[in-house]
Amino acid sequence: MTAVRLNRTPAPDPSTRGLSCPSAPPEIPGAVAFGIVDHAATPPEVRYLDEPVPITQELLELAAPLEPREVFRVGAPCQADLCTHWSGHDCQLVERIVKLVPAASLVTPPCKLRPTCRWFAQAGRSACVRCVYVVTRDGDPAEEMRMAATPTGASDR
Repeated sequence: MTAVRLNRTPAPDPSTRGLSCPSAPPEIPGAVAFGIVDHAATPPEVRYLDEPVPITQELLELAAPLEPREVFRVGAPCQADLCTHWSGHDCQLVERIVKLVPAASLVTPPCKLRPTCRWFAQAGRSACVRCVYVVTRDGDPAEEMRMAATPTGASDR
């Protein structure tokens, strides 16, 4: 006998259970800041926090006059099918980042999101050594980062 779901919410993809997106918008419930973007570096780089900090309105206001995603790297539960980078079974954003963005270091950064990170679970150390360059909202991204951030099939306008 087959169980029938009475609501129209799709069954959660088991491959996303418990994993966090390391480039999430701060509005997602359960979001945490796990890094601060250093705009003095060229290109900008993420400085990882000793411990993730829950996103609150007060924390978001600290980013002013910038947009919070220009200042904070935010992790939140992976949204799978709700995300433009989701292929149906994995994150295409990290695949493009690993392919297009040069490694920042040979050493993995001290990131506290790693135990639940979707990118680490999917691409391992190859994602970690590039993650420092990922700025979720960057007004002047490097060409390879702009290309990596463009979802597959999206028109380039």
